[in-house]
Amino acid sequence: MAIIKTIRGFTPIFGSNCFLADNAVVVGEVTMGNNCTVWFNAVLRGDVHSITIGDDTNIQDGAIIHCTYQKAKTIIGNKVSVAHNAIIHGCTIEDNVLIGMGAIVMDDAVIGSGSVIAAGAIVLPGTKVEAGSIYAGIPAKKVKDTGQEMKLVIERTAKNYPMYAEWYK
Repeated sequence: MAIIKTIRGFTPIFGSNCFLADNAVVVGEVTMGNNCTVWFNAVLRGDVHSITIGDDTNIQDGAIIHCTYQKAKTIIGNKVSVAHNAIIHGCTIEDNVLIGMGAIVMDDAVIGSGSVIAAGAIVLPGTKVEAGSIYAGIPAKKVKDTGQEMKLVIERTAKNYPMYAEWYK
């Protein structure tokens, strides 16, 4: 059973039909929309500031979602996929975004709708990723616009994770 803890008087709030893997950790001021999935070893730690997640979003295995005390909350939109071992910290991720495996998105960054942060990329604090673009590298820079094929990948990934969760219920 997932670890769900109240911290500093804040208890996580979950929308309908959410899936939490057995060893997922969700603590504190976390609000999650409908049809979200949080996978094995993922940690959503809303102890120092709030974490807000929209509908149909998946937080994959080993991902860490955190904030900065009294400075930077985390907002994640609808139909976002946060891939394995990614770190999302005190930033805003708009709708229909794919954060690649092992990517890091730091404080006060804003990831525009329909964007992709490539695997292993590091998005530095305060970076503004324009909507519909692909960023890669260290530090992450724009490499191109998301084409139709990549838009389908973003959509398919967000759509598949609730289906995978059904296998575990």
